[in-house]
Amino acid sequence: MKANVDLEIGRKTFASGLLPQLISGLRLCRPGDLVAVVGDEQSIGPELETWCRFTGNPLLEATVDHGRARWVFRCGTVAAPAGVPAEDNRPLGSRLWLYTNFDCNLHCDYCCVRSSPTVPRRELGLVRVQRIAREAAELGVKEIFVTGGEPFLLEDIGDILLSCAAAAPTTVLTNGMLFAGRRAESLRVLPRNRIVLQISLDSATPELHDLHRGPGTWARTREGIQRVRAHGFRVRLAATVSTDAEAEAFREFLDEEKIAAEDRVIRRIALRGAASEGVAVSRADLVPEVTITADGVYWHPVGAEDADLLVTRDIFPLSESFAAVRHAFDREGEHAHKLARIFNCS
Repeated sequence: MKANVDLEIGRKTFASGLLPQLISGLRLCRPGDLVAVVGDEQSIGPELETWCRFTGNPLLEATVDHGRARWVFRCGTVAAPAGVPAEDNRPLGSRLWLYTNFDCNLHCDYCCVRSSPTVPRRELGLVRVQRIAREAAELGVKEIFVTGGEPFLLEDIGDILLSCAAAAPTTVLTNGMLFAGRRAESLRVLPRNRIVLQISLDSATPELHDLHRGPGTWARTREGIQRVRAHGFRVRLAATVSTDAEAEAFREFLDEEKIAAEDRVIRRIALRGAASEGVAVSRADLVPEVTITADGVYWHPVGAEDADLLVTRDIFPLSESFAAVRHAFDREGEHAHKLARIFNCS
């Protein structure tokens, strides 16, 4: 993770001069800047994390390379992007996210989970999804979101979505480029009143969309949108943008297209995964949304392969994994000086 300010601390600890250096580093920063602390004493990690919590400067990353430790924290809070609510009152556990797979037909340069055509599939699998859906219904889950990777790469995506839709209204996130052949056939049997297709379209014209996702992808996505609408599906359009100006331009496009407010998602790039820039978010910034992958249960879909957002490796029973997320949220709240902000993915 690239930082705005780099602090070389050598072997300093909080008992030997580290605190004044941290304070001096903060004086060089603006709110939202990233500060990297590089040193030889890995043992200061827990104390540094406590200091970050106490001072309201969220710790974002901790790595070790060739025996040297590097921590990155954010200077203070960052303002929520225009159009993003400061808080959300959804009950914890009312929304459930499933990463069905991590492979994708595209290699987007800001993907928060580093999906691409070459990464391992890490498939959740139909059997596990069916069990998750059954137990989710018993727990009162109100919405299920299916994402990846690209879910429509899976042979059994139709059965996966049928299982989810039987448990709760389901939204599947997709790039909209694979609705042909057997995949088009899998769409035919899906209940239109229980499934929404959230299709990624980053701009009103091809330039920005194709810059991030690859040449020709905008046109193919537009074709996919038309195709599934012709099949009678409700479509939600989701844009990932870099600036407020890009967000406003996309809103104007949605107005022209007469897209309803509930079918619009505009979110900023998160500094996670493959992204080299964006909004740096930590666990303390995010209202948890239970997220399940083949590797375990995560705090939020925006960091569903990052160690700092892993809650537990144990998916089942689902009641216990939900309880683990609630317990982690309660623990986080003990340190909070403000309400967590939500980073909307849908």
